[in-house]
Amino acid sequence: MSKSDTWEYDILQMVFNGNNSTMGLATNAGTTDLWMGLHSADPGDAGSTAAEGGYGQYTRIAVDRSSDAGVGWTVTSAAGAGAAGVSPLGNIDFPQETDTTTGTFTHASVWVTSDGGSSENIYSGTITPNINFGENVTPRLTTGSSITED
Repeated sequence: MSKSDTWEYDILQMVFNGNNSTMGLATNAGTTDLWMGLHSADPGDAGSTAAEGGYGQYTRIAVDRSSDAGVGWTVTSAAGAGAAGVSPLGNIDFPQETDTTTGTFTHASVWVTSDGGSSENIYSGTITPNINFGENVTPRLTTGSSITED
């Protein structure tokens, strides 16, 4: 079963911008931030945190749940125009690594909390290109990163 294009767009508007649905569903006024994570393996539908992070300074990064310039998200397609997508309005920089651990982030995730033990993962997917991390590297998701419904 698939979602309609309008519903895909509405879901992204509710989750990432905190807007009410055009179909009359209201947003949850609870959280004002979404938390981005990086993984060295697919967290899957269960939202596994086993491969999250990978260096000592790693932490999830808060991104405002809005469409305010430079701090939130933009929904990249209009209702009825095909698959809806969302991208950050500014770069999402993770803490710079200061130790000598190396690895590769292959997946990103979106969470409703900063808690690393949380099972409240709402999106995850492959990062292309992958992000290699090592000493003095600041892992970054750019405005070219996107999440697509469908």
